Amino acid sequence: MRYEVIIYWSDEDRAFVAEVPELPGCTADGPTKAKALVNVEKVAAEWMDTARKIGRDIPTPRGRLLYA
Repeated sequence: MRYEVIIYWSDEDRAFVAEVPELPGCTADGPTKAKALVNVEKVAAEWMDTARKIGRDIPTPRGRLLYA
């Protein structure tokens, strides 16, 4: 997967959360950073499969995103 992934700890969920900002709603969690990354890669693949099925555009990965 070539999309940027942001991983952070969530006290509320007591887990690491991984998000793919370029794919709206594409989020997963896991007990470790590595597991959260594995999980979000699966969710991203499902997100893209669903987008294809319903005719939604899949964003081209922009690479590193910058936030201020």
